[in-house]
Amino acid sequence: MSSILIHGGRVIDPAAGLDEWLDVLVVDGRIAEVGVDLAAPDGASLLAASGLVVAPGFIDLHTHLREPGQEHKETIASGARAAARGGFTTICAMPNTEPAMDSAAIIDGVLQRAQDVDCRVLPIGAVSKGREGRELTELAALKDAGAVAVSDDGDAVADTSLARRAFEYLSDIGIPLAEHCEDPAIAQGGVMHDGAVSARLGLRGQPAAAELSIVQRDITLAEAAGSQLHCCHISTEPALQAIADARARGLNVTAEVTPHHLCLTHDAVAGRGDELLYDTDAKVNPPLRTQADVQACIDALAAGIVDAVATDHAPHAAVDKQCEFDAAAFGISGLESAWPVVNSLVDAGRLTLPEAIERLTVGPVRAWSLDRGELNGLGTLKVGAPADLTLLSTDAVSRVEPDSWASMGKNTPLAGHTLVGVVAATVSQGRIVWDGREQ
Repeated sequence: MSSILIHGGRVIDPAAGLDEWLDVLVVDGRIAEVGVDLAAPDGASLLAASGLVVAPGFIDLHTHLREPGQEHKETIASGARAAARGGFTTICAMPNTEPAMDSAAIIDGVLQRAQDVDCRVLPIGAVSKGREGRELTELAALKDAGAVAVSDDGDAVADTSLARRAFEYLSDIGIPLAEHCEDPAIAQGGVMHDGAVSARLGLRGQPAAAELSIVQRDITLAEAAGSQLHCCHISTEPALQAIADARARGLNVTAEVTPHHLCLTHDAVAGRGDELLYDTDAKVNPPLRTQADVQACIDALAAGIVDAVATDHAPHAAVDKQCEFDAAAFGISGLESAWPVVNSLVDAGRLTLPEAIERLTVGPVRAWSLDRGELNGLGTLKVGAPADLTLLSTDAVSRVEPDSWASMGKNTPLAGHTLVGVVAATVSQGRIVWDGREQ
C-alpha cells in the first residue's frame, strides 16, 4: 500500500464548495480521506502544506506535445514533466503531430508512450484525415481508441459541408468538436492582430472578424446537429458575446481562454521601448489582441461564460523563433507559467481564488465530461477520486525564467516578467511528481 498525507493546507475544492484548512490522505492512487488531524499510515510520505493552498490537480484541455514526429520541439515525457511543474495532472494532447492523430493506431501509440510519464495524457483525435480538411476521419473509432475530443487545431474545419457532417456524426458519438476559430478567407495569412500595432510594424493583420465568423458558423451547425461545440483559445470580445448568447439559449457550447490572452496585448509584438522589437515569442494564433479584448476574456472567465483556462502550450525549437517575424512559427510555451499568470489576476482582484481554481480543475472536466469510468471524480478531492492534487502558493513572487523550465520549448514573451504565485508541489495519480521546495 502506498500512501501520502498532505498536512495542514487550505483545501479548496470548488466542485464541493470546500474551502477549509484540512488534511488530505491519499492511498493507492485515490483520495482516501479529507479531514482534520488525519493520522498518517505507517510508511506514508508526508507533504507539509502549511501556508499553501491544496487544490485538485489542474486539467489542460489544449496542449501540444509534438510527439510523434516533432520530438526536437517536445516529447510526451518532457511535456508531462513541464505539466507537473505547472500543477497540471491531466493534459489533453492536440493532434497536429506528424503524422496527425487521425487513426486509432496512432491514438493507441500516444497512449502507450504516455503510460509512465508525470501526468495523465488524454489524446484528441483529428477531425479530418491528415488534418487536410477534405475527408472525415473515423470519428467513432477515435473515441473508442481513447480520444476525448476531435479537432484540426492549427486550422479550422474550413469547409462548411465537412464541418456540418462532423457535427452530425458527433451528436451520436458524444464528444466535442474543439474548433480552432479562424476563418482563413478572412484571416488571409495575417501574422498578428489587425490594428494600430500591425500598421505601425508593417505586418499583415488578422482581423477579429476571422474568429467571429467561425464561431457563429459553428454555433449554427452544432445547434442544428444537436452536438457540442468547444471554442478553442477565444481571444476577442465579439466572439465571447456570441458564445454567451448561445449559452443563454441553452446550446451545448463551451469555451476556453489561454493565460497569454488574459495578460498580454498586441503591444507585446512591438516591445516596450522606442526600438521596435518584432518579438517572435509573441507571435501566436489566435494573435494577441487589444486591451479591451483582454478585459473581455477576464470578464467572461469570471462570469463562467468561459469554462476553462487552457494553456495552448506550443513549444518550438529556438530556430523556429529566431528568424524574421513572417517566417516564425506561431505559439507560446505555457504550462509552467499558467498558474502565476492566473493567480496574478486573483492578486489584482480580477478573479476570486475559487473561480481561478474552478476554471483550472472541475470546469474543464465538466466542459468535456471527462469524469467517466475510472476517471470518476476527476477535478475534485472527493473520497475515491483519482489522487491528483497541486499545492499552490498564492503570494510568493516568481520570475519567469524559461531556461529553467522542464519543457523543451523556451518560447514565451513573458520571460523576465515578475508574477505572483508558485506551484509548490504536484501529486499525479498518487505519486509526488514535483516538489519545488526540494529544488
